[in-house]
Amino acid sequence: MNTASHQHLLVTSGDGPRECRRAVLLVLRRIEREALLKGLRFCATVPDCSCERDPASALITLTGPDANGLASAWSGTVKWTCKSPFRPHYKRQNWFVGVFPVTRQEHGDLRLDPKDLRIETFRAGGPGGQHQNTTDSGVRITHLPTGVSAQSTDERSQHRNRQVALDRLRARFLLKSQEQAARNRSDHYRKHRQLERGNPVRTFKGERFEEAR
Repeated sequence: MNTASHQHLLVTSGDGPRECRRAVLLVLRRIEREALLKGLRFCATVPDCSCERDPASALITLTGPDANGLASAWSGTVKWTCKSPFRPHYKRQNWFVGVFPVTRQEHGDLRLDPKDLRIETFRAGGPGGQHQNTTDSGVRITHLPTGVSAQSTDERSQHRNRQVALDRLRARFLLKSQEQAARNRSDHYRKHRQLERGNPVRTFKGERFEEAR
């Protein structure tokens, strides 16, 4: 019998145009839909600086018995084919999004010093009525050196909300590190393309590939 597990996925548009960022949003919605159908908890973290509707990247956290299975099914390159909603006369219709699994080692390497964290509690609940939460169960955690924060009001208990908020804070830092890794991969591929197609600074013709002496 499967046990509950956590799985993280980086969804990124790489260096793609705005259409690829829209594809990121659509991929997030599809994965969330499948996660809910499988009874998994879905959480998507986007960059703090992302004020646009279409994020360039996001970190998905899947929690539940079949989290690994769903993550495996989505890992790889996703091609979204449709006309551009931003450039009506643009001929290109294929937009690509990368979905990369985040390994346990990469997630486990992230350490947050408790001395750097400010933990606040607040009253969480709906607009009112008999089901409103009247205890200070909501939790907000701020990383003091950077000002990055996360909060949770999803759970009834303060203890559970503290854990969820901490997980979300870790996810924000993990997203930053994964974005940098993705940029490094893109830069590597870009340099490789430049190596193949770029203008040579020197040209040697007719030389044999023999062992250097």
